Amino acid sequence: MERKLKPIFVERLLREKAIRLFSPEEFRRLFGVTRRASQEFIKDHTQDLLLKLRNGLYALRTEPPSDLEIANRLYGPSYVSFEYALAFYQVIPETVYTVTSATTKITREFEVLGRSYEYSRIKKEAYTGYRLTKVSGAEALVATPEKALVDYCYFVDLRLKSLNERLRVKKLKAREILRCARLFNRPSLLKLIREIL
Repeated sequence: MERKLKPIFVERLLREKAIRLFSPEEFRRLFGVTRRASQEFIKDHTQDLLLKLRNGLYALRTEPPSDLEIANRLYGPSYVSFEYALAFYQVIPETVYTVTSATTKITREFEVLGRSYEYSRIKKEAYTGYRLTKVSGAEALVATPEKALVDYCYFVDLRLKSLNERLRVKKLKAREILRCARLFNRPSLLKLIREIL
């Protein structure tokens, strides 16, 4: 006999386990129900209990995940980088409204809950230099300030982004920036980085 899920039980267990984002498959495993029961519950409760972020990705309506958590799960593998990370570390003074991430997959853009999420492809050899960062009680993969600068400069060097003239690089580690830049194997990028430093 198939187990009937009750919304109050689902909400309580998701909160207890601190599960802020989940796929239908993760939901199915957590509650020990069939694939069909999982899909039906999610479909029946996306107006009252659950938020649909995109096909295959959901969250509790009462505890929406942070922009950084959404960015990591929306399209992966990915880590937050470029302008969003540079603003996060106050390397650029502007507020950035699009959450920018690096990925090894094709470049994509999504709109979720009124926020834009942009993913730019970098080569696999350069897909490093990020860490698990705690932000407002949640954890997300975010580039180090040095790697975020290099990722950004890579696209400036490709002429796909324009250089922000107000970069604050004094507090960054020059040696680490140069190490990250060498991962891209582009002499013109190294030249640009040296000019910025």
